[in-house]
Parts: sequence; C-alpha cells; structure tokens
Amino acid sequence: MFKYFGYGSNINLISLKAKGVRPLNSEIAILKGWKLKFNVEHWFKHEGGVGNIELGIPEVDWVEGVVHDCVDDHLKFLDLMEAYGVGYDRTEVQVETKSGIKSAITYVGLPGYINNACLPTDRYMSIIIKGAKNAGLSNSYIKALQSHPLMEKVDYPAFKTPFQESEIFTQKSLAGNKYLTALCGAVFDMQNSRKKLHCLFGVFGGKDMTLFHIKRHNTSTGNETIEDYLNGNISDAAKEYLNAYMHEYQKEFNYIGHYQFNQETSSMHE
Repeated sequence: MFKYFGYGSNINLISLKAKGVRPLNSEIAILKGWKLKFNVEHWFKHEGGVGNIELGIPEVDWVEGVVHDCVDDHLKFLDLMEAYGVGYDRTEVQVETKSGIKSAITYVGLPGYINNACLPTDRYMSIIIKGAKNAGLSNSYIKALQSHPLMEKVDYPAFKTPFQESEIFTQKSLAGNKYLTALCGAVFDMQNSRKKLHCLFGVFGGKDMTLFHIKRHNTSTGNETIEDYLNGNISDAAKEYLNAYMHEYQKEFNYIGHYQFNQETSSMHE
C-alpha cells in the first residue's frame, strides 16, 4: 500500500475512480511551504491548464488536499494518467493530517509542460471544488478556488464524420493496435501526432475512450455505462464535452474508421 496526496482533480473521488484508482481510505491533508498552480498545459489545448504545485514560502504558502491510501497495483494507473516522467515527476512530501504528519507521493509538473499563461477550465475547477467540499477542505480554501480566473470556454459546432471510405473496427480489432483509439463511434490513428502526445499511446491506445471522457466530466456520477451514452442518457454538458473532444481528436489524430459498439464495450479500468 502507498499514500498519495491529491491536490487537483484527484481530490474528487469520482474523478480518481475514472482513472482506475479506488482508495481504501482518504483524509484531509495540508502540504505546507507549497502553492497551488494551474500551469501544466493539458494534452489538448481546449482543456487549458491543470493542477500543479510549486515550492513557495515556508510558513506562508500551503496547499490543501486529500491523502489517499492506495493499493500498490494502482500506482501504475496514477503514473499513466499523470504522464509520469513526461508531464509530471513523482516526489515524496510530508503532509499534515489530523492523525499526524505522513509521507506521501505526489506529482509535480515538469518544465516541458509548464505554461504560466494557462488557466483552468470551468469543468476542471468544478471537479476540484466539488471534491474539496465533499472532503471537507476549509471554506477559505474553497472560496479561493471559486474565485480563481477561468479559461474562456471554447464553442464547437456539431462534429461531422469525414466523408470517406472507412474500416469498421470492433473492441477486439481495436485492442490489437496501440496507435488506434476510438471516441463516439469514430476511430483515430495517433501515430503521427505531436511528440508531446505520444505518451497517450499507453493511455488511449487500443481503447474506446467514450466512457472515460464521460466520467471525467464534472456532471458525472461515476456510474455511467456505455449503454447510457448509446441511449442518450448523459447530460447535455457531457454531450458537448464529447463533441469538443471529437474536434480535438480530429485535429491531433487521423480519422480512419468507424467503431462498432457492443454490450461489453467499456473504457479504461471498468
């Protein structure tokens, strides 16, 4: 077992579960001498900046979050989703809890992904605030999160599948190629994407990411199924979120075919 200090969206248990991590126990923790930033540039530009911590002034700066007790097998999920060694480094910190000072691992943004012009999106900040309230973080800290500037929302037209002859993929045929990923019934080839996105081969490769993105939306209950998506039983905001990602996938990857859903289709660690 290991202890993990979450300070961004991983304060939120629904968000953490969507990444395949189910803590055995979670408690409020304070990291003194550090400050919260949102300057790690997301893989996709429309997602703005995501959480980071930087050394601050001792006795002045601090970060509130949650320390999670996790089983060892879940470290690989965290490393994968936090782009360990690419977007973030993993480090050990000392956090204060009601039961005493504890050592925990956490993730710190690497220079190649730092962009101080970035701002968090409303979706991302809503996930953090909801998690902070559920965890019982201080009112003053929550108010600071609520007052933080946000990235202006990007509006996308309805996505239209490119008109071309395309191959039909199933869950089995998709799983056989680490460069292919699917979203909302479309299949994309990631092989010629930007170098910064190559870390996604291990996250998206061979998988349909529809349910994953639904569960990463701030309206998610964490209990959605692919049948909910197919039947239109997800929020309008989540539908807009998927539509935005369809445009971004098309921008970054190459559309090559159609994905055929089946009753057992799921994403990531379901």
